[in-house]
Amino acid sequence: MTDIFRDGRVAVITGAASGIGAASARLLAKAGMKLVLFDRDGASLEQVQAELGGEVRTLAGDVSQLHDVEQLRDLAFEAFGRVDLLFNNAAIGGSGDTAWGGIDDWRRILDVNLWGVINGVQAFTQAMINQEGSSAIVNTGSKQGITNPPGHPAYAVAKAGVKTLTEQLAHALREETGGRVTAHLLIPGWTFTGMSANPAGEKPAGAWSGEQVAERMTERVTAGDFYILCPDNQVTAEVDAARIRWAAGDLAENRPALSRWHPDWAGSFADYLTGQGL
Repeated sequence: MTDIFRDGRVAVITGAASGIGAASARLLAKAGMKLVLFDRDGASLEQVQAELGGEVRTLAGDVSQLHDVEQLRDLAFEAFGRVDLLFNNAAIGGSGDTAWGGIDDWRRILDVNLWGVINGVQAFTQAMINQEGSSAIVNTGSKQGITNPPGHPAYAVAKAGVKTLTEQLAHALREETGGRVTAHLLIPGWTFTGMSANPAGEKPAGAWSGEQVAERMTERVTAGDFYILCPDNQVTAEVDAARIRWAAGDLAENRPALSRWHPDWAGSFADYLTGQGL
């Protein structure tokens, strides 16, 4: 277990101007944490800062640029002397709808959603190892990087990379620090954010709010979980687990790729869910 979400501790959040990032900033500010917030949308970032008050620093920049992320690190340590939570949360949507088209979308999505996390890990980890006391790195992944549903392959590839990176990071930190510095993979379900908002601006009944994801993140990091798998109001934790087991079975049992959506395997998947009592 870790106890970093409390008064006087320091959190750095990327993608903090909206969605899960902004919701996390509000939650952590209420806990008395000092905040360093980062986003490419400087105007919205200033609005979040004005709303929160307290000890908050902001920096506008691009997580795909290592120099910008290093500036974020320097700002955090100069302002507060340490970082107790690094939340690599920034991400974008986009098309990238096929594996063989939209190369510019592919590059931008990978630059932000995967390289943005890599840059955060590269810039901050050694400094967090060097400081005294416990700390945590939380990277935002996605179920799309685990069960890999058809469509938006660039996004799925990036989030699959975040999963692998964070698993490797968690192991290396355990070996290096004995658990004093930890890594965690946040896996939101359907969440009402800037990327998934309705044109009408209303949260769909099936979606979780950013606040619910932020609360789950802090609760499960405190409990020491590595995989922080969030359900939503449409898909239960039990269904999520069944889908993950089935996806792993594609490889273990040599089924066709993405067999859950393959017409020859639709009946088998339905029978599998029935057998799981779902």
